[in-house]
Amino acid sequence: MYPFVETIRIEQGVAQNLECHQQRLAATMAHFFQGAPIPVLAEKLQEQEWPVDKTWKVHLEYDCNGILLMQSEEYHVRSIRSLKLISCDDIDYEYKSADRRKLATLAAMKGEADEVAIVRNGLLTDTSYSNIALFDGQHWVTPRLPLLKGTMRQSLLDKAQITERDIRAEEWEEFQAVSLINAMMPLGRCVCRLR
Repeated sequence: MYPFVETIRIEQGVAQNLECHQQRLAATMAHFFQGAPIPVLAEKLQEQEWPVDKTWKVHLEYDCNGILLMQSEEYHVRSIRSLKLISCDDIDYEYKSADRRKLATLAAMKGEADEVAIVRNGLLTDTSYSNIALFDGQHWVTPRLPLLKGTMRQSLLDKAQITERDIRAEEWEEFQAVSLINAMMPLGRCVCRLR
């Protein structure tokens, strides 16, 4: 079994959205490793100093034995200007795992686009590395059935900054823009105009 992953953004020396990351880690541990001690992310992150003048991407891998790996690097948002819709009905990425082979295969199908937007059973889900929120001119909406229920997505839902609903692939062109959202990219940080 591949290890599971949490990716945490540290901005101005502070770990962002840590409670959502801890909840997801605990839920994953409970599902796969019942009874195993649950690592405390805050304790692990305190082992290192985080210079406040940079945004850090912290990659943690864990399994039943706890946290196996912690790596960090300065983070810069990728430039995404175009997305290509790709259909894949059999993809399953409910738990954030280091096994990204299927996602990598789909990402390689982007052609001239910068990234893919994955359609499963006729419904929009995610890109190969982020959730999405689409702007209809007044509101941001996110697919109700993403591949992965990301921590940033959950935080935005909790704050009522986005809503969720089923979004059919044929509705894509009705939206004005799409924001890629994940632990490293809050709403609006990486926006692709659709028209």
